[in-house]
Amino acid sequence: MIYDCAIIGGGPAGLNAALVLGRSRRNTVLFDDNSGRNLVTRESHGFLTRDGIQPEEFKRLARQDIAKYDCVEMKKKMIVHVERLSKTHYELTTEDGEAFHSTKIILAAGVKEQLPNIPDIEKFYGTSLYSCPYCDGWELQDQPLAVIADKNVYELAKKVYTWSRDLIVFTNGIGRLEEAEKAKLIEHGIKVYEDILGGLEGENGQLRSVRLEDGTLIDRIGGFITPAWSHSTPFADELGCEQNSYGGIKTDEYGRTNIWNVYAAGDASLIVPSQLVIAAGEGSAAAIGVNGDLTNEFFTAEEQ
Repeated sequence: MIYDCAIIGGGPAGLNAALVLGRSRRNTVLFDDNSGRNLVTRESHGFLTRDGIQPEEFKRLARQDIAKYDCVEMKKKMIVHVERLSKTHYELTTEDGEAFHSTKIILAAGVKEQLPNIPDIEKFYGTSLYSCPYCDGWELQDQPLAVIADKNVYELAKKVYTWSRDLIVFTNGIGRLEEAEKAKLIEHGIKVYEDILGGLEGENGQLRSVRLEDGTLIDRIGGFITPAWSHSTPFADELGCEQNSYGGIKTDEYGRTNIWNVYAAGDASLIVPSQLVIAAGEGSAAAIGVNGDLTNEFFTAEEQ
């Protein structure tokens, strides 16, 4: 069997793409090995009617919606290889060697994070340290917060200031602030420590203090960091997809990449901003692109 579309990734982008393709009566297969980066996330925010939902509950409800459309299959499998056999035929191979064939592919596996090189940071990430103020700033409002950043330091600090004036910036000896930027932060009561960090203190995921290299402890109960992002799969590079200015997969408004029959959606395409509602919308747009292209190709073939 050759599917109309194979979706790699079962996050909000992939799930919404599957829903729209199911409603478009397209034979679709979605692959999700449940290894997304939101496994550390306790709640997702900013999605109407689903604000504060647990990611696994969101996925359960999404799969329940998709199950109504019998033309969509969901496979709990990891794709390890994608090969273009012809202009309109791709082969996808799973980790257990099973092969699937599809006319079109949506890359929606998202991104993976590399946390700053600070001892014990992984113990607090997703519980009291986060990467997106729009997702988690409300819950930390007016609390003593840390911004731990080695890039985009000034921009992140300005954003977090919206939620809390009790703010301290830590550059960990790596991040760079222009003198004018540093002066502006200090003018607004934001302390800046450019020391290398020795670690983080707290228990059960709850941050209590930031430890400088010399042992000095500075009380903070949470904050925001800047991870480094990279694609969860190598398929975009292997297929020759172009990148946008943020390092995501470059697409048009309907998820089309520069490679014919390859589409991308969600964090894999955007990189930033990274929000559930935006990723879901991207998945919908990519599915509309896939269905529209399949329709146009069908009628063009009939005319020849």
